[in-house]
Amino acid sequence: MSVIVRLEEKMEKLKILLPKGRIYDNVVNLFSGAGITIKLPDRAYRPTVNQEDLEAKVMKPQNIGKLLELGAHDVGFTGLDWIKETDADVEEIMDLGFDKVRIVAAVPKAISDENLFSKRVIVATEYERVAQTWLNEKKINSLVVRTYGATEVFPPDDADMIIDNTSTGRTLEENGLRIVDTIMTSSTRMFASKEAMKDPQKKEKIMELKMLFEAVLDARDRVMLEMNVSRLRFQDLVTGLPAMRSPTVAPLYGDDGYAIKIAVKKSEVPTLLPLLKKLGATDILEYELRKVLS
Repeated sequence: MSVIVRLEEKMEKLKILLPKGRIYDNVVNLFSGAGITIKLPDRAYRPTVNQEDLEAKVMKPQNIGKLLELGAHDVGFTGLDWIKETDADVEEIMDLGFDKVRIVAAVPKAISDENLFSKRVIVATEYERVAQTWLNEKKINSLVVRTYGATEVFPPDDADMIIDNTSTGRTLEENGLRIVDTIMTSSTRMFASKEAMKDPQKKEKIMELKMLFEAVLDARDRVMLEMNVSRLRFQDLVTGLPAMRSPTVAPLYGDDGYAIKIAVKKSEVPTLLPLLKKLGATDILEYELRKVLS
């Protein structure tokens, strides 16, 4: 018993930083798909997790990179834009593909490109480091003003240009702005502290989480199709069927044909279903997958 107690005492929890705000739900839903439940009480910052070896805290996405770099936490989820902005020295584990945005420079439609080089330009942005690097590269004489949200309302009265994130560009258009350059693209990603990746146990747990997340994300893009086919039509149907490796085939009761299962991309289903019917498939079922491990 004393040996078990000592081992449990040595078991260190993996400390996870979750992003506060709009990207929180996407990340928590990903954990949920992997079988890890995270619940956050109202006005709290420390969620409960149904895994004893995980501990979570909610922080602003802007702070996550540097907190990982300092080593007090092991894994965090934030946008690549904030890692670049804070110049955080962390290790990227995987791109989750959520919340895709572009960091763009935009100006009022009345300002021409030539105007940007003829005077000092006032630039409003939340991305001071990213903005200054781009402005220096473009050799634009500028003064950068730090904003705290609603950056698009600064021009034309309080700024000549903004550098901000956008997913569709619609908000910029509605505020009379045009994009002059795309500085970078960003999405929500999984990062780890370099210290955690040097610890064999923590690294193993981090890579296990990555494997689970990849399985969940892959499953979201696929469905399972199950069908029956007679012996006469079997060869026609099975030849060339799309599948991750090869279709799963089992004989039907009474030796009257075969049951076939294939995992396919959702985008293939609209064209695949009519084809399957033409090739003799019957009793076709389509259902969602929860995880896909290749």
